[in-house]
Amino acid sequence: MISAALLRPFRRPVASSGLARLALLLFLAFSAQAAIRAAAAIRAHPVDAKPGQLRKATLRVAVEPLPAEVAALARGATGTIALPALPVAAATYVPSADDGTVRPAQPFSTRRATLLDRGRALDCLATAIYYEAASESDDGQRAVAQVILNRVRHPAFPATVCGVVYQGSERASGCQFSYACDGAMARLPSRAGMARAARIAAAALAGYVYAPVGLATHYHTFAVTPAWNRQLVMTAAIGAHFFHRWQGWWGTPAAFSRNYVGGEPIPGPHLRVPPAPNIPALLAAAAAPPPSAPVALTRAETIQPTYSEAGMPIVPTANGASPADPLPASGQILDRWKDSGKPLR
Repeated sequence: MISAALLRPFRRPVASSGLARLALLLFLAFSAQAAIRAAAAIRAHPVDAKPGQLRKATLRVAVEPLPAEVAALARGATGTIALPALPVAAATYVPSADDGTVRPAQPFSTRRATLLDRGRALDCLATAIYYEAASESDDGQRAVAQVILNRVRHPAFPATVCGVVYQGSERASGCQFSYACDGAMARLPSRAGMARAARIAAAALAGYVYAPVGLATHYHTFAVTPAWNRQLVMTAAIGAHFFHRWQGWWGTPAAFSRNYVGGEPIPGPHLRVPPAPNIPALLAAAAAPPPSAPVALTRAETIQPTYSEAGMPIVPTANGASPADPLPASGQILDRWKDSGKPLR
């Protein structure tokens, strides 16, 4: 449990001289939580990746299916996401010649969130920074943290830090951050690496703004070139990542107007949603007649001799008359029942 003393820095900018001390204290809470969370994720979501496999920088699209004009996702690339309808305020927006200008985001504030929300937000943000950019410089990690917080304030994404980080993890191929789906969490974080990620996350949640990436909401590694990056505006290249924001009104400061109020879900990947049943196939199977079971033949030795030839065809005699009825005579009938089959008059 993260104490109130550890979360006090969220109410004011974190001084650089106290960051190391804060990271040391935060690590005590994170090390146990990370181990429990990783073990739970392995039990709840079997993975194909080998233990120890760590992939970098893979935000992926959560909208299925992807529009035809957007290229298929590649490993190491962010995706695009369906934008909501433009608000009334966007009607007055006029693209200007400086549309490529990088404008820094506003400081993130957790002032209206509860202590529990702040702890969960710190957990999710630090985990994402570690698994997405553990080998990056401090600036590389700050850039990843800024993209996540930019998404929290944008109406196209969930309104919580954990919601953004684990968006789409209920589907095996829908994660926005692939480490939540590809098995990377099977590798427990290093102490030094998680302490550094926690320090970066705490500063970002306390209001530190990494201005070079501006209002970026997407990024990809230099190893891939997704088609959608031609539809976005590149804001920065930090370390191994290229950062992008939307064109038009959705990429302006006015679009990032949502205030953070908390409501953080439990940190960790979501429970997997089973595939939808094939309703037509189920209905067809229910309407089909049940398969008829083969009838076993009666053994010949169990048939009484008088009935053994009951199913044989009748062969006429030489003079054309039918042979005598091979079946036995009817059983005796009581006198009061002899006329029971006659029609009534």
